[in-house]
Amino acid sequence: DWPNTSGWGTREQPPVVLMYTAAGRPTVQCIAYSTDGGQSWTKYAHNPVLGQITPDNRDPKVFWHAPTKRWVMTLYVERDKVHTIEFFASENLKDWTFLSATPGLFECPDFFELPLGGDPNRQRWVLTAASSEYFVGTFDGTTFRAETPKLPGHRGRGFYAAQTYSDIPASDGRRIQIGWLQAPSPGMPFNQAMSAPLVLSLRETDEGPRLAWQPVKELEQLRGAKRRASGVTLQANGAALHLTGGELLDLETTLEPTADAELELMVRGIPIRYRAAKAELTVGDVTNTVPLVEGRLKLRALVDRTSLELFARDGLVYVPLPVIADRAKQSVELRATGGSVRVEQIELHELSSAWPRP
Repeated sequence: DWPNTSGWGTREQPPVVLMYTAAGRPTVQCIAYSTDGGQSWTKYAHNPVLGQITPDNRDPKVFWHAPTKRWVMTLYVERDKVHTIEFFASENLKDWTFLSATPGLFECPDFFELPLGGDPNRQRWVLTAASSEYFVGTFDGTTFRAETPKLPGHRGRGFYAAQTYSDIPASDGRRIQIGWLQAPSPGMPFNQAMSAPLVLSLRETDEGPRLAWQPVKELEQLRGAKRRASGVTLQANGAALHLTGGELLDLETTLEPTADAELELMVRGIPIRYRAAKAELTVGDVTNTVPLVEGRLKLRALVDRTSLELFARDGLVYVPLPVIADRAKQSVELRATGGSVRVEQIELHELSSAWPRP
């Protein structure tokens, strides 16, 4: 609470305020605050700050809306069996007023602004929710007006309830998202995982504005040994291109398939297949349409112990896939099963753990 609108801190030492759903009978929205940077918390004495609307109101996401100088909350509310995101406003985080509602999205809303095509003079708002489906539109501080139909978000499986970070320094300017990756974790003292941190951008396409996902550049700090190949042409049913790897991998490749090409990229035994004639990209058991761009297919894949995350069309197609790769398979193989494919470039980086070791 940088401007100390709640009065629990000072401008020199602003409080941290937590808004949460208190689930029960009734289900309400409450706040707690910290004046020591989050080491200890005090529940607001006059909770709840927003009473029950319906039994299924939950998941508040709050941000400071500078043009109107007030806080805005998006909240999931089910009204008459219709999934709805409702908007509320407050000047102090304690007293909230209903603003408007947008139907069509289910739980865990997120709401943020992005420059369309990277142009800071063409800002658009993105309203998204747990499935990562989203609308793009405008927001006047009271009402969100969608300019697109509801659009699909990720194109894989097991990616849910993603949220973005607020208050990233203005000099950085990124909107970074992390999703709940519903990946198996047998035998572990934890359950499932989080996705890689993803930078969101809003691109102009022939179909209209679309979200794109890309791994944050900081992941490159984990890169170790590199293998590279370029200028190789693979013929149908000919020899495969083989790169030795490791358990954790970051793969980038640019391919030029012929019009009748069919190719198979095995990443630690996980199949990625492309059929040029139909522009079909299949990752595991998930198939998406991915047309070539200037005759090229650019792919990036991050492989962890319980997941593969694939990025195509410079992030316009993001395919997360919960999967446990065979530990004995730690290489990458590329082959043409039809037509031919020229490997403009392929780079394979081994990754170290993101967790510091003692």
